[in-house]
Amino acid sequence: MEDPNEAFIVNTLVLQALVAAQEVMGEHGLHAVLRSSGLERFITEFPPNDLDPGIRASEYARLNEAIQVFYGRGGRGMLRRIGRASFQYALKEQSALLGIAGVALKLLPQRQRIKFILNSIAGALKKTNPQVKAWLEEDGNRLAYCESTCAICQGRHSEQPVCYLYLGSIGEAVRWATDQEYEISETHCIAKGDPYCRFEVGEVVREA
Repeated sequence: MEDPNEAFIVNTLVLQALVAAQEVMGEHGLHAVLRSSGLERFITEFPPNDLDPGIRASEYARLNEAIQVFYGRGGRGMLRRIGRASFQYALKEQSALLGIAGVALKLLPQRQRIKFILNSIAGALKKTNPQVKAWLEEDGNRLAYCESTCAICQGRHSEQPVCYLYLGSIGEAVRWATDQEYEISETHCIAKGDPYCRFEVGEVVREA
């Protein structure tokens, strides 16, 4: 039975994920995971670029899980790549939703750039769905993005964090904002029983 209170993913974000997945996996790979996750309806036509409800969070979770299963040991890295491509697509097609159009990030210190882009991601998700609970956490010198409504975790149970696509998106967002590659780690995950997912921004890995 479907939960009437379950969060949904709007069409524009589903489109973003599917375009990114097809770019990274190829058409045949994407079709395979769409079939295995019960989303065959998107094989012939992607959803429109609007803010109407697209799929339920549980369906989005199944899509992520299907990609991980399809690629086995390489699934985590593949999901990260899809996450990175997903953010790049958002830059091109959804900059207004992210609230980044015309922002002079180069004038801000690095920490402020990171805070800005993480808050932009949280704000964009809240615009698409008022059920979303996402926020920025500051603990000393550490910055982290948190969400207690993570769709990737919906209905999933794991001993390890599972939000690899999210890791890729956040990593690419921070790289774009700072021109540097930062280590991003998922310290908490709903799928393994935590109350929220938490993605901490670590040290600089290299110049972008």
